[in-house]
Amino acid sequence: MVIIYEDESHIRDYQTLRATWSVKGRQKQIPAYGHHATVRLLGGVTIETGEFHCMETNPCNAQAFLQFLQYTLGQYPDKHAVMVLDNAKIHHANILQPFLCENEEQLTLVFLPPYHRI
Repeated sequence: MVIIYEDESHIRDYQTLRATWSVKGRQKQIPAYGHHATVRLLGGVTIETGEFHCMETNPCNAQAFLQFLQYTLGQYPDKHAVMVLDNAKIHHANILQPFLCENEEQLTLVFLPPYHRI
């Protein structure tokens, strides 16, 4: 058995131009791209070894999560995978149900309790 903690991450790069010194009359021109770079990742880490699996996706939706589940099970073909994850909507999507039923002998999803503010 292998225990995997899974979560999604959205990394954004907001570039800012800062003030700088320049020779009078020779202002440096810095090209700006006019957009912010974004990377969306699905990742899991195994508790026993610290082994990390990651998949870049765009968009981060239920279909991408299904692909990540397939990829993860492919990494552990002879082990039962217990995946601990949060209650994001993509983790409960109807599109996952056939896959989860087919692979219930190899995969168990354990959901963390819903977030609750004190």
